[in-house]
Amino acid sequence: MPGDIVTLIVVTIMFLALVSEIFEPVLIFFITLVVLMSFGVIDIQGAVAGFSNPGVMTIAALFVVAGTVQKSPYMFNFSNKIFGDSYEGNKSILKFMIPVTLFSAFMNNTPIVSLFIPLVRDWCRKINISPSKFLIPLSYTSIFGGMLTLIGTSTNLVVSGMMENHGYEPLGMFQISKVSIFLVIAGTVYLIIFGYKILPDNKDTINRVKNNSREYLVQFYVEEDSPIAGKTVEQASLRNLDGLYLVEIKRREKKTIVPVERDELIRGGDILVFTGRIDTLAQLQAIEGLKIHDTSKFDMEDLKNGTAEIIEAVISESFPFLHGTIKETRFSNYYDGAVIAVIRNGERLKIKIGDIKLQSGDTILLLAKKGFQDRWGDARDFYLMTSHVTESYLIKERAWIPLVSFGVTIVLAAFNIVPILHASFIGISLLFITKTVEPRECLKIIDWPTIIVIAFSFGIGGAMIGSGAASLIAVKLIDITKGMNGYGALAIVYIMTNILTELITNNAAAILAFPIALEVSRSLGISHLPFSIVVAIAATSSFSSPYGYQTNLMVYGPGGYKYKDFIKIGLPLNILFMIISVILIPIFYPFNN
Repeated sequence: MPGDIVTLIVVTIMFLALVSEIFEPVLIFFITLVVLMSFGVIDIQGAVAGFSNPGVMTIAALFVVAGTVQKSPYMFNFSNKIFGDSYEGNKSILKFMIPVTLFSAFMNNTPIVSLFIPLVRDWCRKINISPSKFLIPLSYTSIFGGMLTLIGTSTNLVVSGMMENHGYEPLGMFQISKVSIFLVIAGTVYLIIFGYKILPDNKDTINRVKNNSREYLVQFYVEEDSPIAGKTVEQASLRNLDGLYLVEIKRREKKTIVPVERDELIRGGDILVFTGRIDTLAQLQAIEGLKIHDTSKFDMEDLKNGTAEIIEAVISESFPFLHGTIKETRFSNYYDGAVIAVIRNGERLKIKIGDIKLQSGDTILLLAKKGFQDRWGDARDFYLMTSHVTESYLIKERAWIPLVSFGVTIVLAAFNIVPILHASFIGISLLFITKTVEPRECLKIIDWPTIIVIAFSFGIGGAMIGSGAASLIAVKLIDITKGMNGYGALAIVYIMTNILTELITNNAAAILAFPIALEVSRSLGISHLPFSIVVAIAATSSFSSPYGYQTNLMVYGPGGYKYKDFIKIGLPLNILFMIISVILIPIFYPFNN
């Protein structure tokens, strides 16, 4: 079978595997490379070429430089002051849009959105507004900012690295800004004028943010020798808890008591079902003989003696146990934390905790061993929603060092004093010399699954071009655009890339689309640059799906959104960005260069 056909079949299977999420992306890319090598489409040198690519190393280095900035308390203090106490309708979006856009232009937007979600929710609670009006704009704004510079999103760096890999000049720090600045302005205006009206006003979410009285459902087991066994609900002090409500009692004889009256007797072996706020659960630590149901690893005594803490997190698309139940995967042993409640699509799950198969986008409540944030805060399994712990920040005397390191990196790269990889290494060296960060911390900050996937992608991209598969697809695309000029081809490439990014995430979309776009430009005899730029922009413009971009997934659960909310507000934005991009890109990056 010809190499181009083999490659197309293998890459198509890879694409379907990514969409269906049967394995983690890193495993899917690895197996794809192994299959391509086994069929002789690519050799071992070509398969691992990405690991020596400057673009891949740059992304890893920037994870460290930008990630360390998050440890500076100046970042948190600044962001905590920008909201104010007033509400000005749709103009209130600007309170966070401007700083988030600027931050995201130079830093990884995942930790930025993670930082702002609790701030936005607290502010919404204070002014009595639903966070569903603000959390999608928060995610989209971080995506806007990422488009502004070469380092704003790893997608730009992936495209730049692939350009360099194929013998072209890599992108400059602000080269993409010529077009993206207009996209940012258009996107901001759209969100303020139209998006705010389209966004859902989830009244139930307002109530959950105000008092979270219906957000979490947690079950406690009454031990046989518990002091409250034999007492009434009122005598056991379970009637007037602040923000906590005893909504149900489950008896051994499969009897369910709803509603629970104040004179109902509590028995040993009962399961007490409470609903309430995260911060009020600790009240139950004062009641002896209560144990969190569905977990034997932790109980309220651990909260009382300070060896455990309550954590709120969102399951990411990189969570390694997406296809097994909480019980089967031994979640508690692996993470040193027990799941005590799960929220899906804005609603709590009432089935037994151990039987739940966690999905990306689920919001979970954990009772975890103290230090969970230190152990897992930099991992990609979760997006931690709990407000930042003060102890994790740098002391005041060192708080300025990451900012200086970051500033030096940006200035050196922006003015082409040294290549961006060299500039990143200088920034990291500054952090090492001042002992602001240890080498082992750097290893935790780097998103290794992303780095490995990107490195593998260079091998797959090389196979697509070397085997002729990319050329085959390009010819078909050119047939579609016959009678059109370069603008038509550009539009088709944009649409193809944008559909891919909504299905399989931004970096994977850029990886698959770039070699095809390159062959389209070669076949038409026009410059590669406008097609490279359109791939970078289209792959980043993920607005119609909560799964296309990690920040969309982060706000999905906390905002109480439905999938259709992203389509309703995101699809017009996708179309708007496509029109602007196809018009402006050839102006700033001519076809005949």
